[in-house]
Amino acid sequence: MHRTLGYMLTWTTYGTWLQGDERRYVKDGTILPANRPLAIDNEEQLTKDAVILTVNQRKAIETAIRTKANKIGQKLYAISVDCRHVHIVVDYTTTDIGLIVRYYKMAGQTALRKGGFSGRLWTKGFDKRFCFDEKSLCGRINYVNKQSRLKN
Repeated sequence: MHRTLGYMLTWTTYGTWLQGDERRYVKDGTILPANRPLAIDNEEQLTKDAVILTVNQRKAIETAIRTKANKIGQKLYAISVDCRHVHIVVDYTTTDIGLIVRYYKMAGQTALRKGGFSGRLWTKGFDKRFCFDEKSLCGRINYVNKQSRLKN
């Protein structure tokens, strides 16, 4: 049995990374290849425009996630809020990881609503990558930190 040290969690903004996307996509933890007919079908089902976050919105979401992590006592190793998705690396918790992600998504959404945002912000679901050892944990932290530097 593996001991989990932490997780890399990723979720996207509404409409920005649909199933079938040419960049590949994740479904039920499996990375799947592009599927243009599926992507087109998903695009047609969107009920509003895709959400692309501004710099100020990204900063507000990052602050909200950091605050929530502190409030629930979870160590946040790394965070990158991009215009289309969020990556975080957090320590292991016995709390259901789906509930933890909902906390973070809600924190970001609440922060944006205070600034006047309305409508759907996040896609349903999230991706999780387990960190079973120091090497994988450090690798995921470095990956997220690199993403954060690339956007600045």
